[in-house]
Amino acid sequence: MRISKEVWKGQAAYSKTLLWLYDFWVLFLSNRFIWRCPTPIILQQFDENVSVNHLDVGVGTGYFMDKCHFPSPHIRLALMDLNQNCLNISAKRVARYKPILFHTNVLGEMTNDIEPFDSISVNYLFHCLPGRLSEKLIAIDYLNKLLSDHGTIFGSTILHEGVYKSAIAKRLMTFYNKKGIFSNTLDSQKDLENFLQSRFSEYSIEIRGCVALFSAKNKR
Repeated sequence: MRISKEVWKGQAAYSKTLLWLYDFWVLFLSNRFIWRCPTPIILQQFDENVSVNHLDVGVGTGYFMDKCHFPSPHIRLALMDLNQNCLNISAKRVARYKPILFHTNVLGEMTNDIEPFDSISVNYLFHCLPGRLSEKLIAIDYLNKLLSDHGTIFGSTILHEGVYKSAIAKRLMTFYNKKGIFSNTLDSQKDLENFLQSRFSEYSIEIRGCVALFSAKNKR
């Protein structure tokens, strides 16, 4: 697997220690008080779009797969991430679903021998990937090959341009970008909308604080 230095740096921060703190620092404190998009809002989007044949990309700690309401207890669940720590922790958390694991760089071509999924979630991934949003959204083109003809891809990302940022949000975002944890200084709603409009027959974007929540249905 060929991985650029920038891509590796963005995921390398997610050590076992950081992931132990992730749910509290990111999903409870940061989402509610800094990014101004409380985690229950993201979970609601998850519940509205998840299917019984689901792929989660950029899995974090597996929180959303653990807490969401799948339409049926009988599901096919797959987890995809470049960070092995994230995959291991998430797989353990949702072991009851016997997830399939893919250790993969989403900015590279996907294998073609995977049975398609009816829903794919991509939460809090794009602001960690290097480059302009219009460039790193190519990951959706690759993931789209794993989406069924009438499938839905959905997720969330923290924007920098065109959204309200409190003083603490500005400082934290600057710090994360300097450390290479974030790479979103040029990320905007316009770039996200232009990309989704060009690829999908139906799409939606909702801005909550610094966060864009999006969903799109396949054109095929």
